[in-house]
Amino acid sequence: MPIFGPFSRKGEHQLCWEVIELNEKEFLSAFQIMRKETKKRNFMQSIELMINFRGLDFKKAQNQIDVKVIIPHATGKASGKTLLFAKDKHFVDQMKDKVDRIILDSEIAGLKKKDIALLATEFDAVIAEGPVMIAVGKYLGQELAPRGKMPRPVKPEPNAALSVLKQMSSVTRVTNKKGKFMPVVQVVVGNEKMEDQQLAENSVAVFNAVASALPGKKHNIKSVFVKESMGPSIKLGEKAEAKE
Repeated sequence: MPIFGPFSRKGEHQLCWEVIELNEKEFLSAFQIMRKETKKRNFMQSIELMINFRGLDFKKAQNQIDVKVIIPHATGKASGKTLLFAKDKHFVDQMKDKVDRIILDSEIAGLKKKDIALLATEFDAVIAEGPVMIAVGKYLGQELAPRGKMPRPVKPEPNAALSVLKQMSSVTRVTNKKGKFMPVVQVVVGNEKMEDQQLAENSVAVFNAVASALPGKKHNIKSVFVKESMGPSIKLGEKAEAKE
């Protein structure tokens, strides 16, 4: 329940909400309930964290959420869909079955603006052979950079490229800038095969990073839920309850 706090500079009451404090123990409890409440499926389900906000106008740019979080344990998404910009023919041949798409340096200048925008939304991890970075910056930078999709440079060696992709799978982006600015963010923190302790550590990392980015810190967080892809939402705090 909100409590009226001190007067603001404009003479209006500021609302001070009770702060939601969450730690690994509370997430562990919620994940145990989540597993009991969720039916098994014939595919591996992702584990999602949802954070609902209050007291923020997300139409204002300064209140919109866009945070990159380094999580302790890779989510198992294998960096999502992967894109490689490359020039070396031998490197391209070696990477064909290791990434979702390869764009040659000779194709970059011919990409249209709408095509570049699609690349930014379709691919989660973008890497580029070192020498190709100049062309990427020149022709694609204006579209990719604001979306946080400028590629990471890599050597033309498969092991080196895959190592960078693995590192990128431990970085997750939390944002509500896609589509309508809803007072909620939803992010994958792992998959059902991961241990509850790993999921809890990832969730705490995301929760704290998001809270730190808010104007009112944890005061702006209304509620937190965890769920499997096809399961009910489990509320954190007090007694964890299932929500259809």
